[in-house]
Amino acid sequence: MSSRDSLRKITALISVLVILKVQAAPTLSGDDADAGELRDDIPELNRGLDHLFEGDIAGHPSRNAIIDQTRRWKFPIPYILTDTLDLNAKGVILQALDEYRLRSCVDFKPYEGETSFISFAKFSGCWSYVGDDRVGQNLSIGAGCDTKAVVEHELLHTLGFYHEQSRSDRDDYVKIWWDQIEEGKEHNFNKYEDDFITDLNTPYDYESIMHYRPLSFNKNESIPTITTTIPYFNEVIGQRLDFSAVDITRLNRMYDCANTLTLLNQCSFELINICGMIQNEDDSADWVQTLSSPTDTDHTLGGLCRDSGYFMEFDTSSGAAGSSALLESRILYPNRDQQCLQFFYKMSGAAGDKLVIWIRTDDGTGAVNSVRKIHTFTGDGDDAWKIAHVPLKVTEKFRYFFQGIRGSVSSSGAILIDDITLSEATCPAAVWQIHKFSTYLTSTPTGSKLTSQCFYNSEGYRFGLSVYPNGRDNAYKDYAAMTFHLCSGENDGVMQWPVENRQVTIVAMDQDPDATLRMSSTRSFTTDANPRWNKPTATSGTWDASCECFRTPDFGWSTFISHQHLRRRSFLKGDDLIVTVDFNDLTHLIKTEVPVRPPAPSEDVPEDEPIIEVEFQPEAPKHREARAVDPCYPNPCFNGGVCVASEGEASCRCATSQATFYAGQRCEDLKIDRSILGALVGGAAGFILLALAIFTVIRRQ
Repeated sequence: MSSRDSLRKITALISVLVILKVQAAPTLSGDDADAGELRDDIPELNRGLDHLFEGDIAGHPSRNAIIDQTRRWKFPIPYILTDTLDLNAKGVILQALDEYRLRSCVDFKPYEGETSFISFAKFSGCWSYVGDDRVGQNLSIGAGCDTKAVVEHELLHTLGFYHEQSRSDRDDYVKIWWDQIEEGKEHNFNKYEDDFITDLNTPYDYESIMHYRPLSFNKNESIPTITTTIPYFNEVIGQRLDFSAVDITRLNRMYDCANTLTLLNQCSFELINICGMIQNEDDSADWVQTLSSPTDTDHTLGGLCRDSGYFMEFDTSSGAAGSSALLESRILYPNRDQQCLQFFYKMSGAAGDKLVIWIRTDDGTGAVNSVRKIHTFTGDGDDAWKIAHVPLKVTEKFRYFFQGIRGSVSSSGAILIDDITLSEATCPAAVWQIHKFSTYLTSTPTGSKLTSQCFYNSEGYRFGLSVYPNGRDNAYKDYAAMTFHLCSGENDGVMQWPVENRQVTIVAMDQDPDATLRMSSTRSFTTDANPRWNKPTATSGTWDASCECFRTPDFGWSTFISHQHLRRRSFLKGDDLIVTVDFNDLTHLIKTEVPVRPPAPSEDVPEDEPIIEVEFQPEAPKHREARAVDPCYPNPCFNGGVCVASEGEASCRCATSQATFYAGQRCEDLKIDRSILGALVGGAAGFILLALAIFTVIRRQ
């Protein structure tokens, strides 16, 4: 037996100690939009694309984009949605752009002839360049790449970021199993020193959206190529939910973002200044900043921290019927013509108390005095935190304010407000809040479902959701399934059928009070001419007595989100699962491609490397500057080998230790000292003989 074979056996024994849950690829039925949480990741989608390095980066691998200031983008970044893209991909790309605007100062705009721009196109796989080439560049969203998280990942490459496990200190946090990497793919696990990339003074991030999954580029489908030094994070690395907190910190540091673009205001009332909100002197009572207690817990911390966790409270147990209190925001200055006010509220008194949302706008004199009522919530006696989304349409400076009203003299509770978020975005078409969801996880059989009420979208189509807490079948009972269906409604006679080119986007909401830190689970699909999208009738659907309507069959995801992810973050805060859904018309995105104007002649055009793909249209020849080539940059040596350049050629000096040493032109072969090998083999043989002896004694007894 060779030393290499012995070493492989030893490595196999070590790998048994690695705790890693491996799921087989799901078998999809006609009722599944895609594989949900188990869909292929970027390395699998890009398998066979040998012109890429690190799995999904196009261009020359020695570009120093993350440090080179000249390759940073200027905002807003022009973009083109080419018509090679699937319609669902176009909608998902726009979702991702809005996430960047919500969490950073990174902005985008439709292309209008600029020299630098991003052309989103459907080539093979998911890939992008790193940094701004200043001549226009492609970003591929190929088949299977149309999720918001994948688009966010590729755009972070475009903005100048490499993969997390490329950091120079990665070996302190993860182990690379070189013998399990597919032959010829080892370069995808190179690490780079801090003169090539920078971590922007942030810690290693297992949660980064830029991290590989454990099975990336593996030659054995059940053995990982990358594992974490802290075993817990083996189930975390490679998450494809959303940006992590550190991802956002790095993005904002790189581009010197002081503020985000579309987040106008958020408040959890944890500080004494209550986020600059004010009491109105003309009302008959006050809102009081109140500390969480066992009987009244706040929503931010759920009453889990002593002497922490505040909310605003209006006491409705005293005073005359109709007495009220006003709580007003600071003056806000919008940039868009739409806003969404999200907050949590609780009415603990008898039914009849009211919470009214108002806005004040400029009255024409510059003073914010013109008042308009927006929405009224009436208490129903249900003492539970509820989420609210209130759409606003304001184009000038304004305040929003809450009015609490005591419903009657018999009222004996209070109105509570917490975790306000005001963003310049569209409110979701529907929100489904499922209370005490953990009880459904423990009591609902696999294949059984909960069904929402039916909602209307802005066009007049009626729809609903179903959730299978423990999956639709036994193969995936550790996942919550989520499905969509059409409901018959009052507008069906004038609607167009089948309903095509509408994007369904379902979000299991992470209830982190900071909107920039939420890692919600978002999935989308787009309707087509399939008969499942015909008008719900007795022949195309089933009768549902709860809504007194016909419903079409469920269509969605058998593996929408795993139970592990549900419990890992704030998906079940207060034991509530909150699901939002949008059903939007994407017909206007069918034709979005615009012609690219030839670039003006320039003497300072960055070097670009050709990519083996068909460009979306011919480009003008690119000016190339000659440059010296360093054969040791990037380092061709594996396993810590030191590269030495001699007469223009690279040679590797391999690392050795008391027990092992590396060999080969690139230090690719790990060998073990014969004496150490003998000791290991002897020890293994002794262990086997001892085990056989014990077994023989037990058997005789």
